[in-house]
Amino acid sequence: MGGVQAGRKTDGKHANALKECWEMLGLNKTIGGLVLSAGLLLGGVAQAADNYPSKPVHILVPYAAGGAVDVLARTLGQALAKTWGQQPVVDNRPGAGGIVASQALTQAAPDGYTLILVASGHPLNQFIYPSVPYDTFKDFTAITEVASSPLAIVVAKDSPYKALGDLLVAAKKEPDKLSYGMSGNGTSAHLAGELLKHMSGARIVAIPYKGGAPALTAVISGEIPLSINPLAEAIGQLEGGPVRALAVTSAERSKALPNVPTVAESGVHGYDVSVWWGVLGPAKMPPEIVAKLETDLKAALQDANVLSTLGKIGATPVGSSAKDFDAYMHAEATKWEPVLKAANIRAQ
Repeated sequence: MGGVQAGRKTDGKHANALKECWEMLGLNKTIGGLVLSAGLLLGGVAQAADNYPSKPVHILVPYAAGGAVDVLARTLGQALAKTWGQQPVVDNRPGAGGIVASQALTQAAPDGYTLILVASGHPLNQFIYPSVPYDTFKDFTAITEVASSPLAIVVAKDSPYKALGDLLVAAKKEPDKLSYGMSGNGTSAHLAGELLKHMSGARIVAIPYKGGAPALTAVISGEIPLSINPLAEAIGQLEGGPVRALAVTSAERSKALPNVPTVAESGVHGYDVSVWWGVLGPAKMPPEIVAKLETDLKAALQDANVLSTLGKIGATPVGSSAKDFDAYMHAEATKWEPVLKAANIRAQ
């Protein structure tokens, strides 16, 4: 009896041990399955990046066809088509300073097949509009800054102001007597003017026009003493035309206007404003796809046709890393928020 009881106890221990062993084996199978699944998933993402793009990529443009951003998007698209073997589709979605197109991007799948070419107003819309239907940074993936271009501070050819310093002295002597034209409330030209006032202490009245061209026309006719224009708008009038540039707004002189000093050189130290363009994707894009896009866009910026187009509008190719572009947009928001609030710049 005792032997049988002893045998039964021994069998029970063996049974429990066997059960524990199977449980461990089952757990190991589960872990093994998870590891295998993760490996297959990572392999699938890598393969997707290798095959990207396998269908047309849509590039949203927040402005109407024919403008500088649209032309740049289409020119980049032609260069990318050489690498990708298929032509990207440019999709114009104008409205609300770029908010319409940006919102559309946030609703797209984060697979790299929907991108946007934004301008320098993108990180600032959150301060200009009462509300935006997305988070300016969390809902997007930065890919690369494509290019940048200064603005020009322009006067008529026969203007008595021969240098920006002379104009600023006059503006301080008689506050609010001088005015500058710009292409609408909250535009890059408006911001450049307000930062000039903020940093120099000069008081110059901003006069909004329906575009940069009407502002230039007003300078030529003598209606206003100066205007601030993106170089793409003004460069055709500056080369032997009816206007001349007192300064460019970038930190360094423009290659397109090498003899024109910067605002900083003209006495407003630290002043630096540029119009820039960059490519974003939706949030949570796979890093492998972001890396491939960054590489392909940098290559496209070396294309002869792209370089020619940028040269014609006085722009310089950039091709930054995704990390640097994201940091730059954050820095732009930090830089401009107090200026926008001080000038009470709001969308109209």
